[in-house]
Amino acid sequence: VVDFSSPNVAKEMHVGHLRSTIIGDTICNALEYCQADVLRLNHVGDWGTQFGMLIEHMQSTGEKEDAQDIGDLQELYRSAKKRFDDDEDFKTRARQAVKTLQDGDPDSMASWKKICEASRREFQKIYDRLNVTLQERGESFYNPLLAPVATELEDSGVAKTSDGALCIFVDGEEVPLMLRKSDGGFGYASTDMAAIRQRLEEEKADWIIYVTDAGQKGHFDLVFKSAMKAGWLQKDGDGGVRLDHVGFGLVLGEDGKRFRTRSGDLVRLVELLDEAKARCRDTILERRPEIDQDELEMASSAMGYGAVKYADLKNNRMSNYKFSYDQMLSLQGDTAVYLLYAHARIAGIVRKSEMDIETLSKTARIRLEEPKEKALGLKICQFPDAVADTVQSLMPNRLTEYLYDLTETFNQFYGECKVVGSENEESRLLLVEATARVMRQCFRLLGIVPLYRL
Repeated sequence: VVDFSSPNVAKEMHVGHLRSTIIGDTICNALEYCQADVLRLNHVGDWGTQFGMLIEHMQSTGEKEDAQDIGDLQELYRSAKKRFDDDEDFKTRARQAVKTLQDGDPDSMASWKKICEASRREFQKIYDRLNVTLQERGESFYNPLLAPVATELEDSGVAKTSDGALCIFVDGEEVPLMLRKSDGGFGYASTDMAAIRQRLEEEKADWIIYVTDAGQKGHFDLVFKSAMKAGWLQKDGDGGVRLDHVGFGLVLGEDGKRFRTRSGDLVRLVELLDEAKARCRDTILERRPEIDQDELEMASSAMGYGAVKYADLKNNRMSNYKFSYDQMLSLQGDTAVYLLYAHARIAGIVRKSEMDIETLSKTARIRLEEPKEKALGLKICQFPDAVADTVQSLMPNRLTEYLYDLTETFNQFYGECKVVGSENEESRLLLVEATARVMRQCFRLLGIVPLYRL
C-alpha cells in the first residue's frame, strides 16, 4: 500500500502537493515494475475540523455549498477560517458541527458530499495532466472503524484514559497518541490507526508506505509504535509488516524561502504546470515553427510536466530544493529537457539508418570492441540495479542519477564511434536501440512521456 498525494478537500492543490504526488507515483511505478501488487491510495483530507467550520459557516451565513469550482470553495474556506480564528463562539459551534457530521446528520452529510465532489473534480484534472493514477480513499472511509478500534484497544489495555481522553502511551515518546478526545470526537491520529488496521486486516498489506512532508515524521513514528504496541504488525512466518514514512523537504523559491506568490500564498499547482508548459511551447516553436498543433500540444505538455517532475525527483527527497523555471527548462545539464532531446536525437539515429530494428535484432548481434562501446554496454546492464536501489531505498533520485549517467555515457560513445555507415553499423545500431529502450523505461518509471523528435 502506498499512501500519497493526499490533498485537503476545499483547498487547491499547491506546490507542496507536487512532491508527495510525483515521489509516490515513481515509487509505485518502480514497485509495479518489480511485479509487486501495489494499491495506490489517496488519503484525501475529506473529514475533520475544516468541515465543521465550513458547514457551520454556510449554515450561519446562508451561503450555498454547490460551488462550481474549487476557487469558490477556497474563498469559502478563507472566510470560515477567519471566523474560526477570530470568533470563539463560532469555533465552539464549528467543533460541535464536526461531531454532528461524524454522527451522520443528513443535512450535514449532504453539504459534505457536495463540497467533496467539487474538490474531487479539480483534483482529477491535475492527476490527468500529471498522468498519475490513484484510488481515492479519504479519511471519511475510516469513520465507521474509529469507535470499534478505540474500543478494541481500550479493552485490550493498550489504550488508557487520561484527563478524559483515550490515549496510547508508548516508550520513548513524551506525548501519547490521542485515540479519542475528551469530548468523544476523533482526530487524524485515530484515523491513521484505523487505516493501518484496515490495510492489514482487509488489504492484507505486507508493506505500507506513507509519502508526506518530513515534518510529519514524529507523528508517523508515534502511529507506527502504537500499532506495534497493539500487536498488529506481526505476520506468521515472514517477520512482520514493513512500515515506512517517506519524508521530503520543502520547495523553495529562488530567494531560498518557501516558494510563494507575491501575495504570500503557496503557489497553486495548476499555475505552476501552466507556466512550465507555456515556456516549453515557446521553445519548441522557435526550433520548429512548422510543427502542427496536435504535436505541439503533446510535446509541450510532455516536456513541461516532465521538466517539473524531474527537477523535483533528481534531488535527495529529504533535501529542500529551489524551484527555478530557467534551471529546469535548460537544454544543458541534468534536466528532463536535456534528456528528452537526447532521446529524440537517439531515435533520429535509428530513423536515419532506415533499418528495421526488430528484423535486425534477429540477424545481428551486439559486439562490444571499442572502450566506449564497452562502457555503454556496461552502463545499460546496470539498469536493474538502479531500479532495485530505488525500491530498497525509496529514493527516486537513484533512478534519475542512473538515467543521466546513461545519457552521458551514450554521448561519449557517439562522439567517438560512428554508427550509420560504419563497418560496425548493425552492432552499433542495436546498442543505440538498447540505450533508447532503457531510457524510455526510466522515463516511464519517473512518469515522464518520452519524445521521439523535437
